[in-house]
Amino acid sequence: MVAIENESREKGRAEGRAEGELEGKVAVLRSLLVKRFGELPDWAQTRLLNADVTRLERWSERILEAQSLADFFE
Repeated sequence: MVAIENESREKGRAEGRAEGELEGKVAVLRSLLVKRFGELPDWAQTRLLNADVTRLERWSERILEAQSLADFFE
């Protein structure tokens, strides 16, 4: 019984860490985009909020090269 509780607790912690990592990446990328291109339109914020970690990491590499917000999300 204790092993099952520990496993469930650890699974919950791992899920919480993953969710926190995703939220952190979104927040940093949003901040950089606002600094670079100004306030984000709703469509851009929606794209950020719906992205997975892999996509956020790819976009992070494009922030310095993108000439526009639309170019960034291509």
